[in-house]
Amino acid sequence: MRIGLLTEGGYPYVSGDAALWCDRLVRGLARHEFDVYALSRSERQEDGGWVPLPPQVGRVRTAPLWTAEGDGVVYGRRARRRFEECYGELAAVVCSSGPTATGQAASALEADRFGNALYGLAELARDEGGLVGALRSEAAVRALERACRAPGALRAAREARVPELLAVAAHLERVLRPLSLDWYEDEGLGAVDLCHAASGGTAALPGLLARHFCGVPLLVTEYGARLRAHYLTSTEASPAVRSLLAALHGGLAAEIYRRAALVTPGNAHTRRWQERCGADRGKLRTVHPGMDAAPFAAVGESASCSDPDTLVWVGRVEPAKDLVSLLHAFAEIRKEEPGTRLRIVGAPSGPEGAAYLGHCRALAAQLFPDEAAGPHAVGDNPVSFEEIGGPDLPTPADAYASGAVTVLSSVVEGFPVHLVEAMLCARATVSTDVGAVVEVVGGTGLVVPPRNPRALAQACVSLLRDSERRERLGAAARARALELFTVERNIAAFDAIYLEVVSHHPVRRVVLGDTGEPLPFATPAESHVAGPWAGPAPRDVPRWAAHSPVRATTPAPATEGAR
Repeated sequence: MRIGLLTEGGYPYVSGDAALWCDRLVRGLARHEFDVYALSRSERQEDGGWVPLPPQVGRVRTAPLWTAEGDGVVYGRRARRRFEECYGELAAVVCSSGPTATGQAASALEADRFGNALYGLAELARDEGGLVGALRSEAAVRALERACRAPGALRAAREARVPELLAVAAHLERVLRPLSLDWYEDEGLGAVDLCHAASGGTAALPGLLARHFCGVPLLVTEYGARLRAHYLTSTEASPAVRSLLAALHGGLAAEIYRRAALVTPGNAHTRRWQERCGADRGKLRTVHPGMDAAPFAAVGESASCSDPDTLVWVGRVEPAKDLVSLLHAFAEIRKEEPGTRLRIVGAPSGPEGAAYLGHCRALAAQLFPDEAAGPHAVGDNPVSFEEIGGPDLPTPADAYASGAVTVLSSVVEGFPVHLVEAMLCARATVSTDVGAVVEVVGGTGLVVPPRNPRALAQACVSLLRDSERRERLGAAARARALELFTVERNIAAFDAIYLEVVSHHPVRRVVLGDTGEPLPFATPAESHVAGPWAGPAPRDVPRWAAHSPVRATTPAPATEGAR
């Protein structure tokens, strides 16, 4: 089948979110064809180039989210009226206080209003050739202001001032940029059998429009809820801006979950967020991320290659990892086990991470003065800060192999990738109960409350003192990781889901013969399933719809890279 892979700030760019996962998915499903529709987040990302693409990628189309040139479209009176009605309705839903006593009926009504306004703007952009200029116009800001001042608006919205309205209008314009793209024709997303959005939010918006205009089913994969990410990253904005943007992203998430054929969360933590945003439980299929187990096989299968007195922490250095609590817990551990060492392995994440790393180094020097074995020996600190790639730790597997217990001390975590890597290395783990940690670890590791150094220290000491227990937990952890979190299992799951979606939501298309007449049985049911009976299928075949059909012999467009 032909898959339209939708990404935002990720594949096929070298630097991006979920780029590795998408690349493994595309390469693992070689029997399918992929068209990639990518939204870039920055000029730097575009300058970094693409990863090497496998032959099953038929075409790539890109568009920037970080900038948008004026489309030069001048609306007439009727088009301006359509825009003011649709944009005003969307702004009214975003600014309204939502369901109260009427419960679910009111919620369904708000969802219908949001969807109708969104698709109305998309149809206007398609009819007039663009929406960028209108979204940046004074009419858009005035419509947003009227919605904020209307009865029933959120209290924070009523208190929004002009600079805050301008900020919300600018963010709304950025989110709605995909509405102006020319991807939704029969030769574009209308030619695929399934749209697979690699994340929610803006990345899934082209899939919504492909479903609306062409009847193409939408599959949405999220390894972290986009609404949750918005809450975590918009802390510096004013209350009015945060409230309005949360309502916008919440409405968009609800519409995506409502219209998607299936939604595949990466873990139970993300699944709970999706259910709270309105996702139907019957549409949810949990598919865990796939990890490449090969680099960790040698360490995982080795009988003993670790220092029994060393704890290891691996990850990106940032405040959410709560290394301060880990250092205080290590101070308690040293009271019970004086010979224990702690290796903190990771690079800082941006300027904030660099500052946090400096703070942790200073705290470690204060808590643990350099120790020397004798009066003539050089002192040594029991806490070391290192990065993968050096002579001592050339690979991540070497980092996990250097200790007996792997520690995770985060206060915020999505899917704990480094924890799975430690499990593949057959290491006993001590983790904080955040995100999907309990789901990943199961009964193969110790889990303690976050921000509790004493509980973290007690769990670590119990494992340091019991080598047999460490070995049992490590072996069980490796077995669990190989069963649930491998690339092969991830690819097999999506292969089955693709077939499920296409079998339940086939795109109805008409094929014309040489005389121009429809061929009634030109596309049998088995043509949707790859097999020896299915020869090379035409790449661009239109659908059963009001649009004019094209011939089945229409040549496939060349690989594109248009903005």
